[in-house]
Amino acid sequence: MQFPESWLRQYCNPPLSTQALADTLTMAGLEVEELDPVAPPFTGIVVGEIKEAVQHPDADRLRVCQVDVGGPELLSIVCGAPNARVGIRVPCATVGAELPPGPDGKPFKIKVGKLRGVPSFGMLCSAKELGVDEDASGLLELPLDAPLGQNLREYLNLDDTLFTLKLTPNLAHCLSVYGVARELSALTGAPLTALEFSHASVGHQDSLPVEIQAPDLCGRFSGRIVRGVNTQVKTPQWMVDRLARCGQRSVAPLVDISNYVMFELGQPTHIFDLDKIHGGLQVRWGQAGEQLKLLNGNTVTVDAQVGVIADANGLESLAGIMGGDATAVSDGTQNIYIEAAFWWPKAVAGRSRRFNFSTDAGHRFERGVDPAHTVQVIERITELVLQICGTADTTCGPITDVQPNVPAPKQVQLRVARAAKVIGMPVTQQQCLDALNGLGLPAVAVGSEAVAVMAPTFRFDINLEEDLIEEVARMIGYEQLPTSKPLAPIAPKLLSENRRSPFTVRHLLAGLGYQETINFSFVEEKWEQTLAANKDPIRLLNPIASHLSVMRSSLLGSLLQVLKFNLDRKAARVRVFELGRVFFKDAAVEESDTTIKGFDQPMRVAGLAYGSNAPLQWGVQDGRVDFFDVKGDVQALLAPLQAQFEPAEHPAMHPGRCARVVLAGQEIGHVGELHPQWCQQWDLPQAPVMFELALQAVLQRPVPQFTPVPKHQAVERDIAVVVKESVTHAQLMAAVHAAVPAQTLRSAVLFDVFRPKKLKPGEVASAGALAHDEKSLAVRLTLGRQAEALTDADIDAAMQAVIAALAEQLGAKLRG
Repeated sequence: MQFPESWLRQYCNPPLSTQALADTLTMAGLEVEELDPVAPPFTGIVVGEIKEAVQHPDADRLRVCQVDVGGPELLSIVCGAPNARVGIRVPCATVGAELPPGPDGKPFKIKVGKLRGVPSFGMLCSAKELGVDEDASGLLELPLDAPLGQNLREYLNLDDTLFTLKLTPNLAHCLSVYGVARELSALTGAPLTALEFSHASVGHQDSLPVEIQAPDLCGRFSGRIVRGVNTQVKTPQWMVDRLARCGQRSVAPLVDISNYVMFELGQPTHIFDLDKIHGGLQVRWGQAGEQLKLLNGNTVTVDAQVGVIADANGLESLAGIMGGDATAVSDGTQNIYIEAAFWWPKAVAGRSRRFNFSTDAGHRFERGVDPAHTVQVIERITELVLQICGTADTTCGPITDVQPNVPAPKQVQLRVARAAKVIGMPVTQQQCLDALNGLGLPAVAVGSEAVAVMAPTFRFDINLEEDLIEEVARMIGYEQLPTSKPLAPIAPKLLSENRRSPFTVRHLLAGLGYQETINFSFVEEKWEQTLAANKDPIRLLNPIASHLSVMRSSLLGSLLQVLKFNLDRKAARVRVFELGRVFFKDAAVEESDTTIKGFDQPMRVAGLAYGSNAPLQWGVQDGRVDFFDVKGDVQALLAPLQAQFEPAEHPAMHPGRCARVVLAGQEIGHVGELHPQWCQQWDLPQAPVMFELALQAVLQRPVPQFTPVPKHQAVERDIAVVVKESVTHAQLMAAVHAAVPAQTLRSAVLFDVFRPKKLKPGEVASAGALAHDEKSLAVRLTLGRQAEALTDADIDAAMQAVIAALAEQLGAKLRG
């Protein structure tokens, strides 16, 4: 929220400097994010009037002006502005004046000069040259009653400061200048100027019938008819300036008045063109398919979740958000209807985001607007309408006020002992009473140990005892809280030896060449249905974006999005990973401190590799990353645990290039190449290889155990067997390890795979050659015992056991 300091001091003017005032607000929770001067520094610029403007003798676009700045003589100034004409009052920089610094940071000093041979004793200025606006189309025209010769900074109040507050949602009562002044008065003790609303005399008895069909949408609706207004007048400069300093441009007198009162009092209002309303007004929920053209030019389609104001012909306004174009005021408007209503915050919250825009009115209503002063606000708007747009024929009707569902007052009690415990310093009952009453929260003592507060209508955030404690702490001052170190027994939480930390997993993956990425847990629903085959994902009630509507049950979609982002920026090699939660519906999950009933939220670790299998260098031949590269990374991540990889299917992965990862008999995840159909849909030139594992399994780490160094030399034997092409490495190793006792077999390593070449047409295979569906596997066995040396008989027995096991289990035969 932005406003000028002078407007705030109009209601509460403590003896504090600008910086001290900003610090006071910040320490009370109203963070002052920026302090900006209204205009950059300049000197010597006064109000002047052009008395004569004649064509320059040697330049078509220049005029020689005689300017009155209140001195004994007129100043001759050459000017090229298109609007330089007799009778207007404009800023005049006299000789010796300094204009705001330019791009070089140095001020521009005005000297006597000549333009095309004509002397010029000063300069007439545009708004941009003074730094007060971006308009450079011509001279800044001032009101005709601007005092000649007065310093422009004084006349336009350019020594003012703009305050920009960064307010939290619970401070909705400070979304107005008067609301901030009320807080400032409580903080400093400076008097608060009371609001006084003049009551307009009623000149006719006309009223507009209003029917509130949805009390859960609108709790109070007030309105008044004003006839005979003049909308072709110009908004007063003082109001234009204040609106501009609040970040709001001037539109038209009636619109400006409505905006001005919103910034002043915090109550958004709307002014209808009465002659464009057909019949009365209905306040109701929308109906599916109804459309409304808004003031911003957009046409929106509403449903039963959006509140509207309608007449006999259709919709006229989005309740609490924006008015419609059909009943907007214009230069031809003569009769108006002023509306001020209370809309329930829950009925407005989130509706603007559905239509991809936001408004100041919606921002206030969804946080809570005081329902007690709608009538007074209409009186204030009426006063300004009569002052600015009134004529001799202007008459006001009575104010109609419908109150079907006004919030009931809430009483909240504060225990002094509880406040002292939460705040962390001793407080007395009187301190609590003074702090709360100073904020306009009527507080009374309850016995000697408690305080009761009847929350006023402008404080929607007062619901709990903690809310009152926060107010007491703010008024005491956070800077007054004592600094004390905590005293408590501290027991370190040590990680078990057979577990490693998630940081260690991150470190291992980074060492393997992967970079960590962090993504939203909210994903597109189509990802869940296609990449994760999750037909019933967890849906969000209020998604941050329309396409991020469900919670993810897999990390793979997020990694693919990261890959696509990098490929679009010409990245040739991408290796990324993520540690994050996934989310499932699971009725078996019970409620606890770390779980939510009905929902499982396990941690996963996933990685993706794309492009070459190694960084570019002269010593390694370039090759594309494949299944076995990433499988090796998974094995390195799980080491020293030995996982089994079994053929499997996964909705996101290639059916023939995918394996499930099994550890101690339990499936912990998958590794595989992206399915071709997803490569095509994501427009990927090459299929990435991915893995996704349960983090709890990856965190396992066996405790190292001492093993003595063998005293006897090991014996190595090689064996080559012919097997069917379908036989896997895991099956081969399982058969070998099952055939020889662990105390004898130290290791078994597959060191060669041979497949026959494809025969050309007409070519005959040689005798003893492998068939096309066969392959030769060569295994090196390392044999040895701890306590004794192996005999030749032991070695032969072990070899024969292996050969027999391979023949029986895999149909293998020794290669000749």
